Amino acid sequence: MRVLVLNAGSSSVKLRVVEPDDTVAHRVDLDAPRGRPAAGELEEAAARLAHEAGGVDAVGHRVVHGGADFTGPVVVGADVVGRIDRLIVLAPLHQPPAVAGLRAMTEALPDVPSVACFDTAFHATMPAAASTYAVPARWRTEYGLRRYGFHGLAHAWASARAAEIVGRPLEELRVVVAHLGSGASACAVSGGRSVDTTMGFTPTAGLVMATRCGDLDPSAVAWLSVHAGVPPAEVEHALDHASGLAALAGDPDMRHVLAAADAGDPDAVLAVDVWVHRACAQLAAMAAAAGGVDVLAFSGGVGENAPALRQRVVGGLRFLGLAVDPHADAAAVGGAEGDVSAPDAGARTVVVHAREDLVIAREVRAVLG
Repeated sequence: MRVLVLNAGSSSVKLRVVEPDDTVAHRVDLDAPRGRPAAGELEEAAARLAHEAGGVDAVGHRVVHGGADFTGPVVVGADVVGRIDRLIVLAPLHQPPAVAGLRAMTEALPDVPSVACFDTAFHATMPAAASTYAVPARWRTEYGLRRYGFHGLAHAWASARAAEIVGRPLEELRVVVAHLGSGASACAVSGGRSVDTTMGFTPTAGLVMATRCGDLDPSAVAWLSVHAGVPPAEVEHALDHASGLAALAGDPDMRHVLAAADAGDPDAVLAVDVWVHRACAQLAAMAAAAGGVDVLAFSGGVGENAPALRQRVVGGLRFLGLAVDPHADAAAVGGAEGDVSAPDAGARTVVVHAREDLVIAREVRAVLG
């Protein structure tokens, strides 16, 4: 089955034609400010790729939030699109582009079935102790307030690929995945199943990100609205769009922040320090949730391409038996994968190239095949 994979992010849209042997035969990346390409551009690109590939059998969509309803991939119909659309309030950066992509493929390839694959689905295996918030029962039952977790497609791939790299069955490993990019989260994977993760009800929680704040005292939000008089809409916008690295260093791009820190800019130095501190603390928490760590896997744009950050994070986790070989680690950039552990390390550290496209293609085949 040849699958056209559509990954609609908050700033770009990636299209990949994945052949039955999992090779990528055709690809297009579209600039999409706030997740929206130019009018008609996505439909045109999808139709062109399908034609160049000699036709596609299905379209697989990455959808960030599946809520409580979607715990696995599902064939897309009008009712499914409507249910996904209602989850926009929980993932305002990512859900609108996904819904737009679902509708665009109906226009561009009306005779080709679409399958929605959810980032939250991998975390459906989390135990209740990890997914439950200590809030009033009505909030949990009527409003669905719980930890859903995100980046599930990336965590599923990284944990499985990490097992391949170290040459051990995934079922016997405790893997901590650090998926680090403009959006970032960590996940505890035990026996191939997600048992905890750092993101929560929305993709704002957890690690420091490009424009998202990560973990924040919930009473701070109430205080800003009630006592400081900041309008709730302004608070909501700031936490997702004007926090994180952008707030600390004035730039959301970690490459620029690292360069500024190296040049001695105090705001950039603080931003990196905060980022590393939060990463160390939350990766250690994931190791605790998994009952220990056999492998730490870095993935994502930052995780794959910032050896200096990896070395600082692993240095802060040395008490878990982790250590890297600086030379091997420095070579693991630009899509290169491998075990970068120091020879005497008690647990392994690997770098994994994120491949959500292959996970999506395989889920599509499982649903339709």
